[in-house]
Amino acid sequence: MGIMDGNPKNEPMHYGEVIGLWAFAGANKGLISAYEAFVNHAGDRELIKLLEDAVRMMKSESKEVEKLLKDNGIAPPPSLPERPKATAEEIPVGARFMDPEISAAISINVGQGLVSCSQVMGQCLREDIALMFGRFHTERAMYGAKLLRLNKEKGWVIPPPLQLNTPEKS
Repeated sequence: MGIMDGNPKNEPMHYGEVIGLWAFAGANKGLISAYEAFVNHAGDRELIKLLEDAVRMMKSESKEVEKLLKDNGIAPPPSLPERPKATAEEIPVGARFMDPEISAAISINVGQGLVSCSQVMGQCLREDIALMFGRFHTERAMYGAKLLRLNKEKGWVIPPPLQLNTPEKS
């Protein structure tokens, strides 16, 4: 029996899996800090709830990834300090991120997160890590669907040019 047989949790991680896990945890920590700040700036209650949901999701993912790193003798990336609580009214209007800006930023992050999860899954030899990132991918896709719905309802979507009239075929 080789080193890649049997229980995947007993198999060593290769360097791609290690850097994928480490980078994912580091990115999550940065986004958690940014989203905590966005909560302070946001005025829309539904957007605030989605931001808080994202923070919970990323904290849970990070905890799981960091445990795997630590169990394999790898120090996780450092955490950022938690953001103090504030309200949008406490931030001057010119210095405040507006709700459509916040929503656009997190929409971009959702797409980047999906690509990141897919990349880690694609390079994995360990099934447990691939399945974990498959679950993260599904959670992010569902979160993205909720965000898209909110963006449409609030009129925050800026669509690319739409092809409304199709040319006649000759």
